[in-house]
Amino acid sequence: MSRVLEIKDLSFGYRKGREIFEDFDLTLDQGEVVSIVGESGSGKSTLFSLIMGDLKPHKGEIYKDKSAQIFQDPYSSFHPSYTILDQIREVADTTDIDAYLHKLDLDATLLQKKPHELSGGQLQRASILRSLLQKPKLLLCDEPTSALDNVVALEVMKLLMSLLDQVGILFITHDDDLAQWASDRIIRLGV
Repeated sequence: MSRVLEIKDLSFGYRKGREIFEDFDLTLDQGEVVSIVGESGSGKSTLFSLIMGDLKPHKGEIYKDKSAQIFQDPYSSFHPSYTILDQIREVADTTDIDAYLHKLDLDATLLQKKPHELSGGQLQRASILRSLLQKPKLLLCDEPTSALDNVVALEVMKLLMSLLDQVGILFITHDDDLAQWASDRIIRLGV
């Protein structure tokens, strides 16, 4: 299996002398699930921002393969003025959209709507759809099931696990049970 993420000697902090990460290392291979667990403020979202290049580390290196992110708050990840389908087409090939719509239990008519016209659960599944259609090698999932009811959350997790022959998955979660169930490794921050 190929390496999809490698972080070496990462150091970062928002204030000088107060590092959130100091000489932090992490590797993730295709087919592997690693969960990042920690309390609010422990650096989970900061780590994703560093991986995505939104923040620059003070030192260290980050290598990542083609990546996509599933955000915790789907409302902030979609523009309010455009349809879901238009926003998916901006970043992804929609050839396989029907298969994923079925797997995510989403009606195709929802794609013609704007984000505020969908429920939180529908919009979260649309966010997952958009990420999967990008065909990433690295999937960054920030509390991907927090807006979903338990039945839908389980189906979404099963779908994500079924893709492990194609991707490596890095999860942020507060849910220890989910981390235990889904992960090959768990990294606890702020301990």
